[in-house]
Amino acid sequence: MNNFDWKNLLDPLFYINFDLDGVKIGLYIVLFIVFAETGLFAGFFLPGDSLLFLAGIYSSELVQNIVFIPYDFVNLLILSSLVALAGIIGNMVGYWFGAKSGHYLYTRKDTFLFKKKYLLQSKDFFQKHGGRAIIFARFLPIVRTFAPIVAGIVEMDKKKFMFYNILSSFLWSFSLIFAGHYLYGFLLERFNIDLKNHIELIVIGLVVITLSPVIIKFAKQTVTHEHQE
Repeated sequence: MNNFDWKNLLDPLFYINFDLDGVKIGLYIVLFIVFAETGLFAGFFLPGDSLLFLAGIYSSELVQNIVFIPYDFVNLLILSSLVALAGIIGNMVGYWFGAKSGHYLYTRKDTFLFKKKYLLQSKDFFQKHGGRAIIFARFLPIVRTFAPIVAGIVEMDKKKFMFYNILSSFLWSFSLIFAGHYLYGFLLERFNIDLKNHIELIVIGLVVITLSPVIIKFAKQTVTHEHQE
């Protein structure tokens, strides 16, 4: 920690290999980050998708720092389940915050940055596509931070929210962690490619893949708006 660099905050390996006075606590850091990304406003900049993918590659090291289990599949199950649980709790906190602040936003006057009509449009969107929105948001950086908050603000049905919250969290954690683990093993065995030597490319690739739907949608909206004008 003596050589700390602020750039480390964007490096998933910094969290996975986190060392506190000689004690490896990477698993706890990973779980906190997953919680923070969905439960705290400040978590939107954290490397969620790439962190989980790399956690799959280092799954044995992460779990065995807590308890020794000699079976890769069991390590994956434990890690994925713990991450899913952290994501579920994070979304619940985000929803609660949104629900508590919703009344204030509904009674707030319009400003340059805030328009009540957008809040009402969000409510209609979640009533129509709430479940799908929660699932898709899990796989989109930044969006997954604010989706549960908006769901709480627009008063999305609690039971419906919890169902899709649990479903999306398990889909997200299991798909990325298992993909990281088994793709690493496949490439190493078949082509002698060690993904641990290409961490920066993995992070950049995942950022491009996960952000591309948002960028494409924004570009389409911009083009449509220009045509309308």
